[in-house]
Amino acid sequence: MRRKDFIEHVGWTGAGIAWSLSATGLLSAQPAEAASPFSFVQISDSHIGFTRPENPDVAGTLRKTIEDINALPNQPAFVVHTGDVTHLSKTTEFDDAKQLLGTLRAPLVVLPGEHDVIGSSKNFFANFARTDAPSGWFSFDQGGIHFVSLVNVFNFEIDGKLGQEQIDFVEKDLAAQKKSTPIVVFGHVPLYALYPEWGWTTEDGTKVLALLRRFDAVTVLNGHIHQIIQHTEGNIRFATAAATAYPQPAPGTAAKPGPLKVPDDKLLSFLGYRSVELATGGGTKVTDRALG
Repeated sequence: MRRKDFIEHVGWTGAGIAWSLSATGLLSAQPAEAASPFSFVQISDSHIGFTRPENPDVAGTLRKTIEDINALPNQPAFVVHTGDVTHLSKTTEFDDAKQLLGTLRAPLVVLPGEHDVIGSSKNFFANFARTDAPSGWFSFDQGGIHFVSLVNVFNFEIDGKLGQEQIDFVEKDLAAQKKSTPIVVFGHVPLYALYPEWGWTTEDGTKVLALLRRFDAVTVLNGHIHQIIQHTEGNIRFATAAATAYPQPAPGTAAKPGPLKVPDDKLLSFLGYRSVELATGGGTKVTDRALG
């Protein structure tokens, strides 16, 4: 299979969805009852302002990502950027990123990564603030799905951290949802202990995960690690996303995390975006697409 259509991750069992194995070896979903799927796109880690040899044109790869998304035959309900929009949180970097992201045809949802709050979160909020989210975290309902967007970058370059105020918000927010409501959570750093040795975890993430366990179907999407890794814990399915800027080494394969140099003609095969399709019953299909 060509890496162009990267990997089609067909997610997990959800209410009203039956799964079958095709001749190609991929799972395919067959709705038990006709339902209109709801779809959105995730992008992450564009690192506008990054100029190192691992990718000297991060604006160009973000632009290509946007062009690919805009060319989709069925436009997503929205595009979510799961953080590290910029590399050093500079005003000029945010200006450039906002101009590029403003060319998306679909509505945009943005949450910060640790690189977006270096020194201060002022520039991030000046460009991507929501009137209903003065602290940065928020929730919304769309397409029969309940979405929760978190800010877990408070321990810059150490690990993720939510803080008690945000955990209290999540507890109150989820208490109002039915057990059968599909839940999708956005964060930058992984909520679970993906690789704590490199800080790829959220130190108080277990408190939010405990609140999510009562729901029938939960999807948690994040960025930060610049590669695709999927993980399942009971009813909770985790999926980290590829970056649009540069790859990082797989957990434990290098002395430390950081930009990974790959052959120039292979770079686009490591970068990409993700389409997520959800049925109202909770079934989820995740498709990761490379830029080349």
